[in-house]
Amino acid sequence: MVNTAALSYKLGSRLARALPKVATGYAAKGMGLSAARVSRQKRSIVARNLIRVRGNIAPLAHEQQIDATFESYAHYWMQSFRLPGMSAEEIDEGFRYEGFEHIQSAIEDPEQPGPILAMPHLGGWEWAGFWLALIPKYQVTAVAERIDNDELFEFFVDYRRSLGMNIVPLGPDAGGEVLAALRDNNVVVLLSDRDIENNGVEVEFFGETTTLPAGPATLALRTGAALLPTVCYLEDDGKGVYGIARPPLDTSRHGKFREDVQRVTQEMAWAFEEQIAEAPEQWHLLQPNWPSDYEALGIERPS
Repeated sequence: MVNTAALSYKLGSRLARALPKVATGYAAKGMGLSAARVSRQKRSIVARNLIRVRGNIAPLAHEQQIDATFESYAHYWMQSFRLPGMSAEEIDEGFRYEGFEHIQSAIEDPEQPGPILAMPHLGGWEWAGFWLALIPKYQVTAVAERIDNDELFEFFVDYRRSLGMNIVPLGPDAGGEVLAALRDNNVVVLLSDRDIENNGVEVEFFGETTTLPAGPATLALRTGAALLPTVCYLEDDGKGVYGIARPPLDTSRHGKFREDVQRVTQEMAWAFEEQIAEAPEQWHLLQPNWPSDYEALGIERPS
């Protein structure tokens, strides 16, 4: 039986590499608009997320922003699929950044483990991961969410490994592998604006109570690793990304361990709010993330 989802991404990857760079923007626009019309549940989630960030706006403007989010998501994949065929010079030329000194100081401090980059699903992080592996030649480890489609999951893992990154599948062994990576002075990337396993820490996020993963705060508190809220915005010209690493969050011990985990996770959520507000149409969070999302969709939140 043909795995249509995996086949679609594989064909998209080939298309992105075959098309001239100037044509990929038009292709992304077409694919994004098609997805925006077909994916009703995802469209509903995007609509709710945009209201969380920008509040209620005129209906036409709201619909345009929803379409822009799907177009941005398609652009992200078109851009990402071209990365393996790009030279180090092209990757370096297309990457603007600020706050790199926070990553660099953590890597160069012999008394400190590697840093943790806590990121929302905003823009596209693979370009930055590839740049870290190619230019300063850092070891990069990223945790990947497992999906039910094994063939598609392996495609995603193989693609990111082709960019020089070590990929750790989310699961029972992930914690140990990430700890080992931090001890080995890796830059660890954790997408942290969605509680995939539904066992996270309760926080206020865009004015609503939800849970976010406890992993970033727990790892930082236990190891002393710098925890840096980080984003990579897609550039408007389609030629690269703009990465921003914020200064480390305060992960010193203030009280009981669980209280410190909650405090640090809440501070991470506030940092994400500010980062997402800069480009909400690049927030590619297409799954329910708040209890009210599940209620609005009429589905039960997974246990």
